[in-house]
Amino acid sequence: MAAIAKEAALTALAARYHGVGDVRIESVPVLTPGSDEVLIEVAFCGICGSDLHEYFSAQTVTPVGNHPLTGQSLPVVLGHEFSGTVVERGNSVADIAVGDRVAVRPTYSCGSCESCMRGFPNTCVQMAFHGLSGPGGGLSTFTTVNASMAFVLPENVTLEQGALVEPMAVAYHGVARVVDENSHLAFVGGAGPIGLGALFALRACGVDHVIVSDPSPARRAVAAGFGATTLDPNTTSLVEVLAGRNLDIAVEAAGVGAVVESAVEALGPRGRLVLLGLHERPMSFDPTSLLYREVSVFGSSTYRDDDYRSVIAAMSAGSYDPSGWVEIRPMSALLRTFGELRAGGPSKVLIDLHQP
Repeated sequence: MAAIAKEAALTALAARYHGVGDVRIESVPVLTPGSDEVLIEVAFCGICGSDLHEYFSAQTVTPVGNHPLTGQSLPVVLGHEFSGTVVERGNSVADIAVGDRVAVRPTYSCGSCESCMRGFPNTCVQMAFHGLSGPGGGLSTFTTVNASMAFVLPENVTLEQGALVEPMAVAYHGVARVVDENSHLAFVGGAGPIGLGALFALRACGVDHVIVSDPSPARRAVAAGFGATTLDPNTTSLVEVLAGRNLDIAVEAAGVGAVVESAVEALGPRGRLVLLGLHERPMSFDPTSLLYREVSVFGSSTYRDDDYRSVIAAMSAGSYDPSGWVEIRPMSALLRTFGELRAGGPSKVLIDLHQP
């Protein structure tokens, strides 16, 4: 899916990544939508941990050379968690209208690898992201995407919530892999945005009791405010809080090996663990600990369209509340916000593209 040269419809103000430590706010051309595309005026865009990793550490998802699927190379516009309003559509687009408010699924897949052919585009071997390795991104006042990537928001779902659909879908996809009608007691390791998304997803799926672990008092307070039992892993063990009970499922959302170890220890017979956190280093693990209880461990990668639809439906039903953990800032605060998030707070920041 190499990028096709098209006429520029207008220019946009965008955050462009030129390399480690080098993000610039620049004017960029915005492509006229093709027959199956829509042009979006972006409202809000979230900052993800992957954005921070690219900026502070190393190129991992942004292209080194030309991306094999999109053909993109540096510099690229950042921002893959975003919402906005459709302002123009191609002549083949029938189910999205100008004026619709949408959340955008930012992933591109090849359609021909084994994963794609089996119906799992979320594990495509050449996956690309709008806002990391695609032809544009959400940290831009305007951007053009394929209409299949745009999901119309119900009237009672705000554009701020729409910008949260992407990270919430990451968590929902993982939770959906392990939850069932017998899931009553769950554990979430990590209360960052993905961990909170897992808490919301568990609630939306009907799980009765959720325990959330995080060393940050502020993050624990947010999770407690949404009905979770919380613990500080530096002072209290999961086994202590369980007091003889067994977990049905566990969600690892911290990227910390100790969370995996404590979760496996606490899972009951046929318990299920899903891994959502990105681990920067390997960990030692005794697989024998899984055998006698027939504990299962699942990986989880991004999301599929049904996860987006489920999250949006749950938002419409009131299951996802952004109050108390989402902060909105202008584009001018972007790099300062990168530094603050890298240092451990706040919980989640959305950039308001209407505030330059």
